[in-house]
Amino acid sequence: MLTKISSATTLGIDTYSVDVEVDLSYGLLQFHIVGLPDAAIRESKQRVVTALKQSGFKLPERKIIVNLAPADLKKEGTLFDLPIAIGILQGAGNLAVDADFLRETIFLGELSLDGSIRPVKGILPIAVDCQQLGKKRIIIAQENAHEAALIHNLEIIGVQNLVELVGYLRNEKNIAPTTPTKYEPSVQQFASLDDVKGQYQAKRALQICAAGRHNILCIGSPGSGKTMLAQRLAGLMPAMSFEEMLEVSKIYSISGKLAKGNLVSHRTFRAPHHTISAPGLVGGGSFPQPGEISLAHHGILFLDELPEFKRTTIELLRQPLESGTVSIARAQHTITFPASFVLVAALNPCPCGFFGDSKRACVCQPGQVKRYLDKLSGPLLDRIDLQVPVASVTYDELAQKQPEQLTAAAMHAAIQIAVARQLERNGPEIRWNSQIAANNIEAHCRLTDKARELVKQAFTHLNLSMRGYHKLLKVSRTIADLEACDTVEAQHIQEAVLYRSLDKFLGKLTQ
Repeated sequence: MLTKISSATTLGIDTYSVDVEVDLSYGLLQFHIVGLPDAAIRESKQRVVTALKQSGFKLPERKIIVNLAPADLKKEGTLFDLPIAIGILQGAGNLAVDADFLRETIFLGELSLDGSIRPVKGILPIAVDCQQLGKKRIIIAQENAHEAALIHNLEIIGVQNLVELVGYLRNEKNIAPTTPTKYEPSVQQFASLDDVKGQYQAKRALQICAAGRHNILCIGSPGSGKTMLAQRLAGLMPAMSFEEMLEVSKIYSISGKLAKGNLVSHRTFRAPHHTISAPGLVGGGSFPQPGEISLAHHGILFLDELPEFKRTTIELLRQPLESGTVSIARAQHTITFPASFVLVAALNPCPCGFFGDSKRACVCQPGQVKRYLDKLSGPLLDRIDLQVPVASVTYDELAQKQPEQLTAAAMHAAIQIAVARQLERNGPEIRWNSQIAANNIEAHCRLTDKARELVKQAFTHLNLSMRGYHKLLKVSRTIADLEACDTVEAQHIQEAVLYRSLDKFLGKLTQ
């Protein structure tokens, strides 16, 4: 007898429907699983057989063939244990579930040897797409139910073990659907930028970075405050929309990092160590998983000591910084993960860290400095909008009172105004100034005559590429938005040029 049970799987953050087809035919007891299963799915034969036996169900003396359709879609993980077991029970006559119920229901879960149902990764993206797949309910492990309950208009049945589920399917046991979770954003206390003394230019650059989602590079000697500044950027950035929360939470769900029953409601701050591998940074594996750049989606990726990273590793950031996505190609499929993040990078000006420092002398040889900075390619630096020197703080700056316009509250208020102006002008599809396409820059960045003349001079003197030219205009547009100006004026261009001058500074270091 042929039985079909509905299930699903994920590739990237996309959900694909999978039909678990179970055929029981007369013959010696055999168990075969086909349909591009990975090793974990092939091992489910032992888990399912033992779980059925321990739950009191006798496995029929028949040849069992399980097909995971479509057969050309690669599947991985342990989430098909439960639908396989239900298909066997239905085919053997231990269950007589209505065909409409099976057609409208997705079964997901891993079976323990004692018949209990264990949670699996990737429940949230599947729950989000259930209605699109034409399903009304999802039957999953009790521990996964709170995650799926974040999605409304879906009947969620959380079960603890196989015996309980069979009783429910036989109408012998009532299991109330999990109550949908009413999302209430939590208040998270971020470290305040007011804790940082001095560093007025760097703080202003962080404000521009937060307002327009611009990438930023901080260069300075050890202990000057680069890491402290980066850790406080999240507190300046605008709150996430519900759509952004859901998108980030889907990434964390398929990674198995989503907190129980909670969306990721705040900008994430990821700070991988410089020993990280390329797959760890951008994602990968035989069955690709998200890397740090995807876990930082709509948040911050902080790369401290940037030249210490392998050059081949950080060069992989070039495409995600432009497109906001990362594509990982394998022989049978290509998976695309979202990766729209703010890059915050920090580096010392030389191996010893004190080139140009006012307190300590540099002991590096010119050749050492050149080899150190040669790890950073021109194309990568060209993708960084703001380049900021972070000098050591003097004692007088420690005692000096913070300028009113650079307090965290004042900066955040200006950022909110700039963000609202961007949304109104750019629309929800573009929204951030850093994401304005090249063919729309002239329309969004209207320059005064004096500003246009300054741009021409900067283009020549800084030897800007076309990408650098566009980034100069985008940064100027954000500065104008912070001041609630409709047009980009000369002073906005002048300030934006300050954040590109590090290109020449880095060039001097290597001479």
